[in-house]
Formats: sequence, C-alpha cells, structure tokens
Amino acid sequence: MQFRYRGKDSAGTVRQGNLAAPTADAAAGELLRQGITPLAIEEQQETTSLSDRFEQIPLFRRRVTLDELIVFCRQMYALTKAGIPLIRTMRGLAETTRSPALAETLDDVTDRLEGGANMATAMQAHPKVFSDMFIAMIHVGENTGMLDDAFKRLSNILELERDTKRRLKQAMRYPTFVVVALLAALMVVNFLVIPKFSAVFNKLGADLPFLTQVLVGTSNFLLNYWYIMLFAIAAAGLLIRQWKQTEQGRQTWDRYKLRIPIIGPLLELITLSRFSRNFATMLAAGMPVTHALTVVSDATDNAWIAIHIREMRHGIERGESLLRTARHSGMFTPLILQMIAVGEETGAVDEMLYNVADFYDEDVDFGLKRLAESIEPILIVAMGVLVLILALGVFLPIWDLGAAAMGRG
Repeated sequence: MQFRYRGKDSAGTVRQGNLAAPTADAAAGELLRQGITPLAIEEQQETTSLSDRFEQIPLFRRRVTLDELIVFCRQMYALTKAGIPLIRTMRGLAETTRSPALAETLDDVTDRLEGGANMATAMQAHPKVFSDMFIAMIHVGENTGMLDDAFKRLSNILELERDTKRRLKQAMRYPTFVVVALLAALMVVNFLVIPKFSAVFNKLGADLPFLTQVLVGTSNFLLNYWYIMLFAIAAAGLLIRQWKQTEQGRQTWDRYKLRIPIIGPLLELITLSRFSRNFATMLAAGMPVTHALTVVSDATDNAWIAIHIREMRHGIERGESLLRTARHSGMFTPLILQMIAVGEETGAVDEMLYNVADFYDEDVDFGLKRLAESIEPILIVAMGVLVLILALGVFLPIWDLGAAAMGRG
C-alpha cells in the first residue's frame, strides 16, 4: 500500500513524500526509523497505468541511463563534500530523482547501508547500474576517506564516455539514414515495381535477359517466402546474440569487429582511450597497478583488448615493468610507449597516461569527423550500382521488345 506522509526531521525541516508499507502503523514506524516524526499519514489509492504494468516486466523495464548516473555522481560529489551524512544524502536523492529505476536502486543501496554494509558492497548488488570500475572507484574512495573525489572522477569519466557515444551516433546518422532509405527502396521495387513489369513480360512471351530473370526471380522469392526470410533473419539474429554471450563468441566477435574497414580502427582508438584514462584514474586514486589493470580489464567493453590487458597484469605480477608488458601487448604505438617509459622514469605514470588518453581523444575526434566523409563515397557507389542493375534489368527487355516490334530485333 502507498501512503502520503508529512513530518519533521531532527533538524525541524518539514518532509513529505510517498512511502510503501503494509499498514499506516508500519509506515509510521518506518518514518521514525528514518528520523522523521510523522505529522500526517494518508493512504493513497494505487492506480496502475498501462506503462507501469509494462515496466513491471523485465523486458520493458527502464534502465538507469548514463545521463542519470552523471547527475547522481555530481550530486553525490557536492553533498558529500559539504559533509552531509551519507545515508541522508542517498535517501534525499532517491526521493528527488525523476527516474523510478534509479530511485529503486538508491533505496535498496541505502537500506543495505543502514544494515551495516559499506557503499561499494551495497552497490555490488546492482551490477546493471554500477559497473566494476564504478564500484572499484567507490571502494578506493571509502578506504582513503576521499569519497567526494571518487564521485568527481567518476562523473568526469562518465561525461567523456557520453560525449564519445554522442559523437559516434552523430557521425553514423547520415550513413544509417542512407542505408535504411536504400533498403526501403529495394523493398518497394521488389514488392511493387518488378511484379508489374513481370506480368507484362509474361503476357508478351518474350525471352528475358539474364539480369531481368535474376530480378524477377528475386522478387518472386520475396513475395512467396517473405515470412520464411523474416523467420530466418530473426533466428540468425537470436543465435548470433546467444553466441556473443559466450566467452569464446564474445572474444571472436570483438576481435573481428576491430578489423572492420574504416569503423574498426576508430573503435580500437575509442577503447584504448577509455583504457588509458580509466587506468590513469585508478592509479591517481592510489590503487595498486595489478588491481587497477584487473578492474580496467573487467570494465573494458571489448573482450579481445581485455585479454591483452590481463596479459599485461600477468607480466607485471611476474616482475616485468609496465613498459615491457605494454610493448608485448602490441596495442600501443612507439610514441605511446615512449610516453609510458617517461612516466615510469619520473614516477608519474598516471600523468603520462592522461596524456596518452588525450592523444587518443584527438585521433578519435579526427576519425569521427572523417567517418561520414569516408563512408559517403562507398554508399554513393553502392547506390549507383544498384540503380544501374535495376535500370538495366527493367529497361533491357523493353528495348528488346521495341526493337523486335520495329523489325530490328
């Protein structure tokens, strides 16, 4: 049951909001446990809308977005820096956030904090919201007494990730639109245009050129077996998705994803930029090198690069230097290796890794700007070839029939 309450906290501030409890007495007990003296508790009639019912299904449940996490980290940085108690801060953010998913998560984390768990352990219960890197940074912040600094570093990392995703989407917007429009045009031609011409050619009984026969055969196949094609595509997509969830499948997929022309090198630069910046952030926060590499490898979204990061960790555990393990990984250019060597000699590896991340970010910016320019000629050539095939397939038999009618066939 839902209750609307109004009360005062220990500071005398009036607090009001909604609370779920089986009875009004239970709601009053929960408020007293939170340090709020209830003044009024009213039962509310629960109205479940269609959207709420859909959100109760895991498939349709809204997830915590990257923007919501960034706002949460900024708020936590400001509030913890101001010295406000952690549990009170979390309760307040849970009540004021506009995201039901984030509010539910923060309420559960706060309940665990009240039960005696630390924040990193409480957040581990929600791996879909808080990543391994997020939890590791919170763990370091709690142990060093610099939790506010941990939230600040996390907000900066998440902001860079959000900006990179936005730029990548913006660069892919035009190519995606062209590909979708091209596929739609092909469907219209195969389902509407070619069947009309095929009926005319059949009435005339003329011999069709090979290219026209291919187009007519393709159109007939799509018209007669389109449902089989849809089922085959859906089944193939489901099988590929299940295969990608296996360890070997994900490694193979991520390995060959980096070899895709034009896009693959750009994805590799983005992943290496994230690795360098996250690794530098971990070292700057005081985390040991081997532990930092473990956390960063788990947080890397490319399984193939994560393998090389774990190999770097194994090399350091054997007593090798960071420079030697980085060189053996084959992931870095000579310039980057030189910067890492300078960082080891000066004892400022984290600063050098920040410079490495900035270097990669510049390459990413240049690659994103050139992405649309690189894909556009390929799309134009593909469109030209398809238009040529369709035009020849449709007009060649018309020319032949016209020539035969005029006595020149």
